[in-house]
Amino acid sequence: MIYKYSSLVFTMLMVIMALTVAFSFRKDRREVDGLQQKLQPNIVYILADDMGYGDIAYLNDKSQIETPNLDKLGRDGLVFTDAHSGSAVCSPTRYGILTGRYAFRSRLKKGVLGGYSPMLIEPDRFTVADLLKQAGYQTAVIGKWHLGLDWTPVDPSRKLDATVYDDWTSTENLDIAKGVVKGPNDLGFDYSYIIPSSLDIPPYIYLENGKPVDRKIINVAGSKTPRGVFWRDGNGSESFEIEKSLDVFGQQAKKFLADAGQTPGKPFFLYLPLISPHTPWLPSDNFKGKSKAGLYGDFVAHTDAVVGDIMKTLDSLGLGENTLVIFTSDNGADWKPGDKQLYPAHQANHIFRGQKSDIWEGGHHVPFIARWPKVIAKGSKTAQTICLTDLLATAASITHQRLPRDAGQDSFDFYTVLKNPKEKKSVRESIIHHAIEGMFAIRKGKWKFIDGKGSGGWSSKGDASDPEGQLYNLETDLVESKNLYDQNPLVVKELKAIMEKQKSQGFSRRL
Repeated sequence: MIYKYSSLVFTMLMVIMALTVAFSFRKDRREVDGLQQKLQPNIVYILADDMGYGDIAYLNDKSQIETPNLDKLGRDGLVFTDAHSGSAVCSPTRYGILTGRYAFRSRLKKGVLGGYSPMLIEPDRFTVADLLKQAGYQTAVIGKWHLGLDWTPVDPSRKLDATVYDDWTSTENLDIAKGVVKGPNDLGFDYSYIIPSSLDIPPYIYLENGKPVDRKIINVAGSKTPRGVFWRDGNGSESFEIEKSLDVFGQQAKKFLADAGQTPGKPFFLYLPLISPHTPWLPSDNFKGKSKAGLYGDFVAHTDAVVGDIMKTLDSLGLGENTLVIFTSDNGADWKPGDKQLYPAHQANHIFRGQKSDIWEGGHHVPFIARWPKVIAKGSKTAQTICLTDLLATAASITHQRLPRDAGQDSFDFYTVLKNPKEKKSVRESIIHHAIEGMFAIRKGKWKFIDGKGSGGWSSKGDASDPEGQLYNLETDLVESKNLYDQNPLVVKELKAIMEKQKSQGFSRRL
């Protein structure tokens, strides 16, 4: 009997010990997870709209625009001198930023979306917001979306045809006043405060978590003069003031940072796609006449001030040290020949050939500055070639996560470069470029092969006498002035084969 009770007591003691160890392990695990979350950086990704590499004085000493805040960001951080948007226009670039996948793999083969277009990012597509939310981040998007939204239908039984609504004007069977049934909040974002498209494309309406801030919809008259002060006729909220939207997004971003910063141990991700300096060029009165590049330059100066407010907010909240801030642009500047004639001293796209929309460097060679005081050395520069699709893989590396096998097909990790700008190993072996009309190019090392004539965009259709393609040695000819296509058939053959393989196989990163 004594033995029986002794055995029972021993068993109970063993159970108690096991439970104690398990509880202690879970407690330790929670503490480790909490510490890891606390150590993980906040991430603020600021995306300018149509800002060129040459607009920022720190990157171009001949810029005719004062950009003191972006200059300071450059001095305090790391400049990538060879960064590229995933496309030469906005919607496809934004798709690539959030999915780590070239947009030509989606339904959008050329051009951009309209304000009534359905969602471009597929419902089951893994996004940067999904990744960071998975790591315990608070996630938000504030600004210009331009990736399509599934608006509330008047008659839910009628199937919506993307080709109808991609024409920018059709609102058939859409109830704008009721907002959207699917949007950013279905793609990993906890909070969203957006306009659907560019500031010159209707509807002119703020959507907070998919619902209109002002449900009273009116017809907004367009404007077509002077150059740059342009927007289209269309629907909009009665209270929406186009000229105040840049500051509205700046204020909303600062509010999010203040609120998110009050949650200890829970980092945040803010994707802040600004509406400027895309048309309409509407700088506030404080910035009119501040630059030597007209209204466009004044709007860049206004944009610079908004970025400065974001940085000051982070620092004032004590969040700057462990926050990775990235500033870049969705494509090159829309700086046309007429603008160059009026302001010949200003090179919005620096020395690069072409402009927004083009396959040439001016279309996609963009500014890219990263600041993270805890990790990045001040005043650093790197010539590593990166693409804006690379955010997903880099964020995964920073947060110690592995990407799902079917995610980030064209995303490469540049975290090692943030830690060591002198890193010799290339982030990516090649990069595919894409123009507004669907023209392709591929860059590998010093060589850039363009599969067609002209710019693939607004600058040039090419001449009948031109070779069938273009080949440039960017090591010696960054301005793409000498086409070596006919002299180097083997290089052309090799690059075209690599490009076609990456296009057809559905990925460029080894999965």
